[in-house]
Amino acid sequence: MKRRWLTLGALVAGCGGYLTAWPVPFDPAPWAPPAAPSFPPNAALAPAERFGRDLPGPEGIAIDRESRVFAGLKDGRIVRVARDGSAVTLANTGGRPLGMQFDGAGRLIVCDPVKGLLAVSPDGAIAVLSTEHGGVPYRFVDDLDIAADGTIYFSDASHRFGVHQFKDDLFEHRPNGRLLAYRPDGRTELVKDGLFFANGVALAADESYVLVNETWEYRVTRVWLAGARRGQSEVFADNLPGLPDNITRSPRGGRFWLALFAPRSPELDAMARRPFVRKVVARLPERLQPAAARHAIVLELDDTGAILRSLQDATPQSFSPVTSALEHDGQLYLGSLWRSELAVLRLP
Repeated sequence: MKRRWLTLGALVAGCGGYLTAWPVPFDPAPWAPPAAPSFPPNAALAPAERFGRDLPGPEGIAIDRESRVFAGLKDGRIVRVARDGSAVTLANTGGRPLGMQFDGAGRLIVCDPVKGLLAVSPDGAIAVLSTEHGGVPYRFVDDLDIAADGTIYFSDASHRFGVHQFKDDLFEHRPNGRLLAYRPDGRTELVKDGLFFANGVALAADESYVLVNETWEYRVTRVWLAGARRGQSEVFADNLPGLPDNITRSPRGGRFWLALFAPRSPELDAMARRPFVRKVVARLPERLQPAAARHAIVLELDDTGAILRSLQDATPQSFSPVTSALEHDGQLYLGSLWRSELAVLRLP
């Protein structure tokens, strides 16, 4: 890290005008991240089996009633992927499908940051369910979970920056995200706003609360949907050892799988208190900006937010970043924003 800061200093001295004064599209806010927790590595994810090929960025994963695996790809396709690696296209949204889940009617509900909240029928027909709320268009529809009554809880990660500008939202570090609910009658309601990059969404087994990840704050927030605390929110899991991406409920009840995009970066934490430095870094070539470590991480949480176990692989060939983890029939299916295949791990 010291060498990178020295390089940054030299560039500022040599290209001062551009690096210090050129306009940037974000307005950075200072913040003080907590000290990163101790997080010993392990190799529990190393045995994960890869399957599929030529799948650009299979971020979101959904599994239907017949245990067939579907993935959303960077090129807009939604494909059914067999364990032998073959893939059949169900639909192409023309955008970038992220979080996905089948509803009770057999439709695949899709979060697409380019197109909005979508429903894909079994024959591949696409219907747009929602594209804005309160006069504010969605810029980054990210993930969802579906309640028994058909209500779709979904996140709009940032109302300011789209999927191709996520770094601008990171450098800005303001509460631009929101959690919404799409009702079966077609109404969209705001559940909670003021979130720092609202990412993964997961309902409790009894649907008494919904969880939403706040990626830039290293935390998971809980919003109560029922009971005496209905409408109230609180921190569910705080000071995580990495950037939380998607979260899913385990079929075993009372447990959740949390995918971490990457471990905490000392460089990002060092910039947190220095908005001006973040502006300078944003103007640098991407190769000189802080990069995510190649370190696959999935955490299992209980219903209090405590970490039950961590599954990791920090080797150069790891399946990382892991951006989604979905348990089905004793196996953990892994998706990734950057890889070109899927992975699956038999759970002990």
